[in-house]
Amino acid sequence: MQLRTAAIAALALASCLCAPASAQDPASPLTLDAAFARVAAHHPGLRLTGARGEVLRADRDAAVLPPPLRAGFELENVLGSGDTRLVRQAEATLTLAGVFERGGKLDARRTLAQGRIDALAVQREAQRLDLLAAVATRYLAVQAARADVEIAGRDVAQRSRTVAAARQRLRAGASPESVVLTAEAARARAGMTQARAAEQQQAARRHLAALWGEREPGFAVAEADPLRLPAIEGLDVLDAMLQASPELAEFADERRIREARLRLARSSATPDLDWSLGLRRLQAGDEFALVGSVSVPLGATRRADPEIRAAAAELAVLELEQQVRGVGLYADLAEAHGRYRVAQLEVEQTGRDILPRLVRAEQAAERAYRAGATSYLEWAQLQADTTAARRQQLLAAVDAQGALIELQRLTGAALLAADAPATTHTQDTSP
Repeated sequence: MQLRTAAIAALALASCLCAPASAQDPASPLTLDAAFARVAAHHPGLRLTGARGEVLRADRDAAVLPPPLRAGFELENVLGSGDTRLVRQAEATLTLAGVFERGGKLDARRTLAQGRIDALAVQREAQRLDLLAAVATRYLAVQAARADVEIAGRDVAQRSRTVAAARQRLRAGASPESVVLTAEAARARAGMTQARAAEQQQAARRHLAALWGEREPGFAVAEADPLRLPAIEGLDVLDAMLQASPELAEFADERRIREARLRLARSSATPDLDWSLGLRRLQAGDEFALVGSVSVPLGATRRADPEIRAAAAELAVLELEQQVRGVGLYADLAEAHGRYRVAQLEVEQTGRDILPRLVRAEQAAERAYRAGATSYLEWAQLQADTTAARRQQLLAAVDAQGALIELQRLTGAALLAADAPATTHTQDTSP
């Protein structure tokens, strides 16, 4: 069940950012699915969980062993005073002793050890989801930086047209040289922003590659559209998914472990029987005799009572811990869901209502400036507003994608609504 959940989550995380691809060619751009595969193959954290499993299995093998038998040899009535100085008074005894466990201690130890092993599987899947979310987040950072480079490139192109138009008007005597210098400075700032975005993209690629131990990334990331936001299920549906999430499933395993610990503590209230059986040789008469003994420790119930009360208290505390964690997870779920819906609305309205008008206004201002009907400042301001709107839309989309990754990490399931299309954005045609 947990393996299926992790696989669904991987597909869900990939659904927003992955470009369509079949088998990943080493020379082809890196998709999100390929990044998942690299991390699964090389990240040491997943192997660490397997190593812990070996430790727990060894503990289980030790826990199911019964108490050891003890072989002994006793020699009495030698090297004393009086008649005991004679060797013929000596008595030698060979014994075999052990402990007869009562109260189901062996079964309780076995259940406790196996519960720890079973809990490790859920912890491993929770760790896998966290790791997949980390991969998706870093992959998203690369895509966001690439989109920022494109926005900066368009801004440079806009500013270059402004410089060309300002120089043309300067040659015609219709504009002062200060306008040309101002336009050139604006273009230089846009170029600096583009170079900074390119460096951020390279840094994001290194950050992504570090997850599978690659120091100098030699891959190109497949192009994807961060502005494409899928429609997701409502908060009530996500809350139902949350109840089956790996984080809450860990409490079920922990409850079984603490119940086994309580059972083990209760079994210690039943005292064990110490037994011994031996063969004694009497030197004086050259005779043999069987000897045996049974002993029971007193006060076992009183000594076990503190451990029983502690185990019962830990089990009761777990209920409160689960409630606290459930409240916290639901708060995180509601926050991420609300953040996604708000950012999704902003991306949609910016692409539908704001950017197309700004693009048309900027194009009209360019025509008016070339015709001498408006000032450079009006055109430059519209260029700045258009670029700022694109960047704001990108930031909102990245915030929405990050919230979607968090939602899928929390629920461990795909969240795409089956009957609703993804949010699209209007592509402006400005150069």
